[in-house]
Amino acid sequence: MQLKPGDHASLSKTITPEDVAEFARITSDTNPLHLDEEYAKQTRFGGRIVHGMLGASLISAVIGTALGGPIYLGQTLKFVKPIRIGETITATAEVIAVREDKHIVTLKTIVTNERGEEVIVGEATVLPI
Repeated sequence: MQLKPGDHASLSKTITPEDVAEFARITSDTNPLHLDEEYAKQTRFGGRIVHGMLGASLISAVIGTALGGPIYLGQTLKFVKPIRIGETITATAEVIAVREDKHIVTLKTIVTNERGEEVIVGEATVLPI
């Protein structure tokens, strides 16, 4: 797939308690902020939140499936707001630059919640295959 500036794709998912538990199992990230409601109620978040990297993994999914499956070279991420369990989030990746001499593509990456608020922002660098 030939990527060019302006190309973009999105992927949405509602994050369930089961998703959070499975992500914790796979990654061994058992931080009680994600898994223990009583613990999480005592924090600044007032309840359980989704692992930031679970939300960020949707960026990888949209790039890997909807934009031709390029290989990641790098990704920056800024976690702007927490993602709540039960929220529907949307990951969007948009091509912002193509370096023809090296065949490297730079994408703006954003994850938004169901209210349209940015929860994760960043930039990805990929190598199209």
